[in-house]
Amino acid sequence: MYLNCHSFYSLRYGTLSLDELVQQAKACNVTALALTDINTVTGIYDFTKACQKAGIKPIVGMEIRDDANRLLYIALAKSRAGIGEICRLLTAHNCDGRELSETAPVFKNVITIYPVGNVPKQLKENEYVGIRSDQLNILIRPEWKERMDQLVILQPVTVSNKTEHNLHRILRTIDQNVILSKLVEDDYCRADEIMKPQHELLAVYRDYPQLIANTVKVLESCDFEYDFTTPKNKKHYTGSKESDIKLLTGLAEAGLKKRYGKHHRAAHQRVEKELKVIHELGFSGYFLITWDIVRYSNSLGFMHIGRGSGANSIIAYCLGITDICPLELDLYFERFLNLNRKTPPDFDIDWSWQERDTILQYIFDRYGKEHVAFCGTNVEFKYRSIFREVGKVFGLPKEELDALATNPVDRHDDNSVVKLVHKYGKLLEKYPNQRSMHSCGIIISEEPITNYTALEMPPKGFPIVQFDMHIAEDIGFEKFDILSQRGIGHINDAVKLIKKNKGINVDIRDTSLSKDEKLCNDFLSRGQTIGCFYIESPAMRGLLRRLKCDNYKTLVAASSIIRPGVAQSGMMKEYIFRHNYPDQFEYFHEVFKEHLGDTYGIMVYQEDVIKIAMHFGGLSAPDGDILRRAMSGKGRSLAALQKVKDNFFASCEAKGHPEALSREVYRQIESFAGYSFCKAHSASYAVESYQSLYLKVYYPVEFMVAVINNMGGFYRTEVYVHEAKMSGANMLTPCVNKGEYETTLYGIDIYLGFMHLQSLESKIGKLIPEERKQNGDYKSLEDFINRIPIGIEGVQILIFIGAFRFTGKNKNELLVQARLLLVNFKPENRNLMLLQEPVKEYKLPVLERSPFEDAFDEIELLGFTVSCSPFDLLQTKYRGTVMAKDLVNYHKKEVKMLAYLISRKHVPTKRGTMYFGTWIDVEGNYFDTAHFPDTLEKYPFQGGGCYLLLGNVEVDYHFPTITVTKMAKMPFIPDPRYSHDKQRQFDVHRQIKEDVSMTHRKPYPQEHEIGLPRHKM
Repeated sequence: MYLNCHSFYSLRYGTLSLDELVQQAKACNVTALALTDINTVTGIYDFTKACQKAGIKPIVGMEIRDDANRLLYIALAKSRAGIGEICRLLTAHNCDGRELSETAPVFKNVITIYPVGNVPKQLKENEYVGIRSDQLNILIRPEWKERMDQLVILQPVTVSNKTEHNLHRILRTIDQNVILSKLVEDDYCRADEIMKPQHELLAVYRDYPQLIANTVKVLESCDFEYDFTTPKNKKHYTGSKESDIKLLTGLAEAGLKKRYGKHHRAAHQRVEKELKVIHELGFSGYFLITWDIVRYSNSLGFMHIGRGSGANSIIAYCLGITDICPLELDLYFERFLNLNRKTPPDFDIDWSWQERDTILQYIFDRYGKEHVAFCGTNVEFKYRSIFREVGKVFGLPKEELDALATNPVDRHDDNSVVKLVHKYGKLLEKYPNQRSMHSCGIIISEEPITNYTALEMPPKGFPIVQFDMHIAEDIGFEKFDILSQRGIGHINDAVKLIKKNKGINVDIRDTSLSKDEKLCNDFLSRGQTIGCFYIESPAMRGLLRRLKCDNYKTLVAASSIIRPGVAQSGMMKEYIFRHNYPDQFEYFHEVFKEHLGDTYGIMVYQEDVIKIAMHFGGLSAPDGDILRRAMSGKGRSLAALQKVKDNFFASCEAKGHPEALSREVYRQIESFAGYSFCKAHSASYAVESYQSLYLKVYYPVEFMVAVINNMGGFYRTEVYVHEAKMSGANMLTPCVNKGEYETTLYGIDIYLGFMHLQSLESKIGKLIPEERKQNGDYKSLEDFINRIPIGIEGVQILIFIGAFRFTGKNKNELLVQARLLLVNFKPENRNLMLLQEPVKEYKLPVLERSPFEDAFDEIELLGFTVSCSPFDLLQTKYRGTVMAKDLVNYHKKEVKMLAYLISRKHVPTKRGTMYFGTWIDVEGNYFDTAHFPDTLEKYPFQGGGCYLLLGNVEVDYHFPTITVTKMAKMPFIPDPRYSHDKQRQFDVHRQIKEDVSMTHRKPYPQEHEIGLPRHKM
């Protein structure tokens, strides 16, 4: 009898999860139930599964509301085709701007139910009017009696009880962006929109058996059946399975010869094995579509990185989708694809952030907008946003909202309003708040995609489906991950700059160029990797030094064990120990020595879980992958995991392993599988890291300019400017005659781009070089003002940063001249006035400038100094007793150092919060510090700048860290620009930056908690 139920996917309206809705229906003896969320079908597939499990007939549809949130009608799908009709109606509204009509269109497979307040004069076939219990008295009127055969019971379900109704009103208030007292009755549902036992509801309508019969008829005529077992992706690239197989086989064989030559037996066997599985599973088209996207990219000269589990496939390698040889790294194809998989594998492919949209446009054009869309994602109410949103509902001022959002709960005020915020805020946790676009996942569908979902059009301009990646996988879609990253932009732009600046063509796609390069490996082992993709963070540079990492395979391992989960499982510390002391441990079992010898018997990769499951436990490779997927949270079936676990122990027993040994091996698998990283993924990262490193080693100036122009990486721009200087570049502030919007390079002269001037309008920053290219260099300040539509504030910014130094005049002269030019200036008279009225020349007194005024101008406008080092601005001449390069010689000794703060990382420990700091000394070299909770209480960080540090050096596997015992921020000289205004002499100092990264995780386990045996069991 329930034809109109809402879940919390009726965003900022419904309060029930799908499971709660179905469980309530079961408790009320409901045998058929309709989900009709407002303008969305997000929940219909999970709802269908939940109903089937509960023995309830699922009916799905949508409640159609206009942009003013007024209910127009309820649409129920009679079949799967009906969902397609409803979805196409809403898609036209969302994506094409078509207005929703007051009445429903002519549906073929949809039943429409109108509310009493919006009934058309004539009802079509399959159209009804819903009568709520409080509207039964209208049925005595003749006009309603005539329509009795088209009336049904309407008992909407939105909430469960009074508390949830209050929560519903809070959600509506959040949606309206008002305070609770401003909400009007039409904005929210009635308190009686609850699920009642079926007999109670029927008792209300007992005098109107025709309504009951009509409602039963509607329920019986709706039948949503969905096949969750078959793939829904586009099946064929060429049009048929046979021609797909033929094309893929031909491409694989051609790629095999190119990659391995004609007589590589192992590669040939692997290609045959993979092709057999791919063809058997019907995934040839999926590989070909991916190949087609990559082929298009290559035709434009774009660089891509194929990574993730797809790099486990030799076919992907032969097709050029990835550049990872699976034979070189012993990568398991079963990790990517096996006969147990019913859905296509997913390829992760990265492009430069500048080129990704071109690739996306090709996919939408090539495969048709009716068949392509981005995955959606449901953004939930999160801790901080909950307190802020609910606090606004109760009218709290901004200061109190900030305090609620930023302080821990135990530090919140204890008044009645805050208690309400807590009460309803807790109820909102995990509620979906709004739909958004998945960052990279694209679906390419065989049928029109609106057969499954309505589409929405976010500001990005590509349509999205109304469900997330997990539902997509459940209903038979596997996404293509079309990603972007700045690391590829660094490499791309560096190669172009090298060609432009030095006339050298670097074939950076030739991975052998960088992977086995001696000097690159030397830089790697010393952690000289700032700017390089994935290996530039302080933690990674420390790991590289601890491992003395000087080869590709060690870097692949490092790329995996740096992951938070691996460190959390204790594997990272153990790996570092065994790498440095390979004679101080025994392999746990011979199988670990044989199959995990490269990683000292430690399961570093997801593939290692499969290896141990196979070679120790005797499972098949596909069963090993089920184990891995289930433990990493990818598999959603606990029953499947239990079955494989039982098989594992039964197989171990059959192989003669003692039970205690088998249990310890399973414990190791269990403790690690959820944290591990795909080896192919690590290998892809390692290749890109090497490509970046090669460019940094041999073309450091060009590489650093590319990094700066791609908005950096782990650090702020200042750090890359410092690296460029250390590489021998002459770093210069923006110049109107040499500079561009982005940073430019002439030989070794680097001109920072106008984009880095924080207060300059971006349109002016782009116009300056465009106008110069069209009409030549600017001859003077007057000429510049005549040609660029800029006000006095913009001119002053450019003067202060030194952009007119080509005139030979100092900044004070230029400021006076600019003010004379622009006094009483009207933009419409620009050409007329400046051409007809030459500026009077005034004889100005020579105004002395402190040599450090420029540095303070730079801090104010760029956020960092260019013309000098921050150390030059210190009041003290002291520079410390030890330099960073010598720290390895001071193990267990106390040192005093003066250093400039680069970044600090927050780390939770069982003793409280600690930080790791990264610094540079006066020679420009980096070093790291540890700050424990007790020290931080007495000597906290006080923002960016230079500090005097006292601490004890610990050299941990070749890597020195100073455990700080005392720390003091050192004063800079007063700002000389305000020598006559004492109150402003230290204002700019507060703009000196630091990078702070926060960590939201539990503390890592201590060494004794890891429990990884170093001896045979």
